[in-house]
Amino acid sequence: MNRFEDSIAWQRARGMAAEIYAVTSKPPFSRDFGLASQIQRAAVSVMANIAEGFDLYADNQFHHALTIAKASYAEVRSHLYIAHDIGYLDQVQFNQLIELNIEVTRLVSALRSSVDRRRREEKRRQ
Repeated sequence: MNRFEDSIAWQRARGMAAEIYAVTSKPPFSRDFGLASQIQRAAVSVMANIAEGFDLYADNQFHHALTIAKASYAEVRSHLYIAHDIGYLDQVQFNQLIELNIEVTRLVSALRSSVDRRRREEKRRQ
């Protein structure tokens, strides 16, 4: 990959952020400014951390950024549960968003593992 935009993890994170904005822009979710803002910021944080980490050109920093991205997706998933519990998301919406969240989390984890392997290989060469 030459650009973060080439990363499947970033592309899917972008899609997830757009989905989060779509569901949080409609009532009743849109009226809960605190929860809507929090889940939006967490979702955007994932794609931002992938992008920032990629452009740091240092595997240690990229690995750290991916760790933060993965944690932000745990935050998104947690917020999805409360949004479902209080009726902001119906079962179909909830299931779709949880499945998408898990998919992107796996992609971020795979990318993180790849960067970690590169870090270890580089360390052995030194």
